[in-house]
Amino acid sequence: MLQVTIVQQGVWHMSKESMPLAAGYLAAMVRSDPELSARSRVEIVNYPGAASQWEMATRLLGGDVPDVLAFSVLGWNVRQFGALAETFKQVNPKGTVIFGGNHVSNQAERTLRQWPVVDVIVNGEGELTFVDLLSHIADGRTDLADVGGISYRDADGSIRTTAERARIEDLDIIPSPILNGVLPLHDDTGAFRYDVALLETNRGCPYHCSFCYWGGAVGQRVRSFSRGRLRAELEALARSGAETVVLCDANFGILRADLEFVEDLVEVRRRYGYPRALESSWAKNKSKTFYEIVDIMRREGIRSSFTLALQTLSDDALATMNRTNMKINAWKDLTERLSADGMDIYAELIWGAPGETPESFLKGYDELARHVSRIAAYPLILLPNTDYVERKDLYGFVTIRGDRDDFEYVLANKDMTLRQNLSMQRFLFWARLLAENLVLRHVFPALRAAGDLRQSEVILSIADHVEGRQGAGAQLLRRAAANSTADPDSLSPALEFCFTSPEFDELVMGWWKAEGPSLVAAPWVEPLSELVRFDLDSRPLPDAATRGPYEILAEVRDGEHVLVAVRDYEYDVLGMCHGVPEDRRDEGPRPSPTTMELCWKAGFAELAASTNHEETAHYVARSRRLDGARRPPVAR
Repeated sequence: MLQVTIVQQGVWHMSKESMPLAAGYLAAMVRSDPELSARSRVEIVNYPGAASQWEMATRLLGGDVPDVLAFSVLGWNVRQFGALAETFKQVNPKGTVIFGGNHVSNQAERTLRQWPVVDVIVNGEGELTFVDLLSHIADGRTDLADVGGISYRDADGSIRTTAERARIEDLDIIPSPILNGVLPLHDDTGAFRYDVALLETNRGCPYHCSFCYWGGAVGQRVRSFSRGRLRAELEALARSGAETVVLCDANFGILRADLEFVEDLVEVRRRYGYPRALESSWAKNKSKTFYEIVDIMRREGIRSSFTLALQTLSDDALATMNRTNMKINAWKDLTERLSADGMDIYAELIWGAPGETPESFLKGYDELARHVSRIAAYPLILLPNTDYVERKDLYGFVTIRGDRDDFEYVLANKDMTLRQNLSMQRFLFWARLLAENLVLRHVFPALRAAGDLRQSEVILSIADHVEGRQGAGAQLLRRAAANSTADPDSLSPALEFCFTSPEFDELVMGWWKAEGPSLVAAPWVEPLSELVRFDLDSRPLPDAATRGPYEILAEVRDGEHVLVAVRDYEYDVLGMCHGVPEDRRDEGPRPSPTTMELCWKAGFAELAASTNHEETAHYVARSRRLDGARRPPVAR
C-alpha cells in the first residue's frame, strides 16, 4: 500500500487553519481512481501559518512515514517545505518528494538545484498529473518520461522536462473535496473548521499583466465548474456554518455564470443563514453583470469588499505592466455608486513598477483617495514566470530574496533608486497600517474637506509624530516601519498593537492634540478631535475587555454574535462622516451632543494580527444615533 501525504500550509501570521483546497483536489482525484485508490492511502496534513518547522516535522514523522510526500508550494512556504523534505529524506531515503504550485511550476532548474531532495516538479494544473505520477510510483516505474507536465531528475542526475499537459477542459472531472468528505468541514466542537471557506468557480484569466502569473498558470481561456456542483458546495458549506466564502477566481463578475452563482448563494443563505459574506478578486472592468451582482448583494445584505484593481494611475507604468485601466470617469462613477449603496469598496495600487516615480505614485494615491480612502498599496514583488522576471534586465530590476520566503523583493529599477524606494516603503507601511486595514477611516476625507489635506500628508504626519515618541508602542511601530522592506510580515504585530492596545489611542489622540491646530483652522480642531476619537472607538474590536473603560455588552442580533457599546460625543460625528456642508467649511460644525450605539461583529480576536483587510472590513463597528435623553459622558 503506497502511503501518500499531501502537505499544505497557510500564511505565516494566521494561527487558524486555512482550507487546503488545492491539496483537497489532489486527494479527491486519487480516491476517485478505483485502481489507484485500492493501492494507496492518501492523507492531507494542513499546517496553520504559525506552525514552526519543528512542529511540522514532529507531526509529519510522528506516525507512519509516507512513501510519497507532496507539497503545495507557494513563495511564502517553499523554504519551510524544502527543509521539511530534507528531514523526510533522512527518515525515508527511498521516498519520493513532489513539489507543485505556481512558485515552482516551470522552475525546475532553479528549484531542483536549490533543493536536491526534491524528485519531481509538477508544471501547470496538477490533478491529472498527480494521478498519473502516483500510478507510475505504485508500479515501481522509475522512468517518468511518459508522465506529461513534470520535470524530474533522470537516473544520470540530469533534469528532464516532459511534454506540457493540456489544460483540463471539463473541470467537473475533478471530484469536489467539499462534497466527498476529503476535506472535513467541522472542528471538534462542531463549528466550521477554517478561517474562511474557499471555492473555485472557474479557472483562467483573459489578461497577461507583467507582474502576475494567474493567466499563464492556468491558461488564458476561462473554464467554469458546473452550476449544479457549485450549488451543492454552497449548501454543504452553509450547513457547516461557513460565514465567509472566498472565491479563488481571477475575475469574478464578468460571466453570466457568476450572476447565477450569486443567485444560488442568495437562495442558500435564505435557507441556512450562511454564508454571510462573499469575497473575490473582482473583475477589473465592471460590466452589466457586475452591477446586477452588486444590486443583489446589497438587497440581500451579503457583505463583500469590492476591488478597484487599478494598480497605478501612471500611463508610463501601465505600459510596462502590459495592462489598461478603467477610464477615470468609470471608476469614479463606480465608487460613487457603491458608496451610495452602502457597499464596501477599496482600491489597489502597486509601488515599484518601471515607469513609476514617487511623485507619480503619490499623485495617483491621493487622486484615488478623493473617492475611496481605503487603498491597498503593495510593494512590487517579482514572481516566477512573469514578464517582469523574463525581462528583468530590460527594466533594470535590482532584487533580493526574502529572509523567510523565496520572493524577489524589488530594491531598484531603471526609474527608481534605492533611496527613493526606501522612503516609499515607509509610506506604504503606514498607509497599509492606517488606511488599508481600517484603523482610521473617516478622518481622511474630513481633513481633506476641512483643511485641503491630501491623504498621504495625513498618513505621513501621523507617522512622523508616532515615530518621534518614546513609549513601547511607538518603538514597536517605529521598528516595524523600519523593517517593513526586509520583513513584509512586520505589519502583522503592528496591526495587533493598533487593534488591541489603549496606548495606540493615546498616540493618535496625542498626534491630533500636537498637530491638529497646525493642520486645520481653529473652528475645526475640537470637532475633528471627536471624529478622530470616533474612528478609534469604531475600529474592529477583538473582545469586550480589550479597549476602553466603557461598558461593552455581548448580544445576539439577527443570529449573529455582536458586541455593543454606547458612546457620547460633543459633535455630530456621524454627520461629519457623511460629508462637510459647503456653507460650514469656514466656520466648522457647531457643538451637537450626540449619543451613538456602536455594534461590532464578534470574533475579531483571531484576526487582530491578520493583514487580510477584506475580512477585517466586516468587523468595523456599525453605528447609529440613539434617540432620547443623552446619558452623562463616561469618564475618559
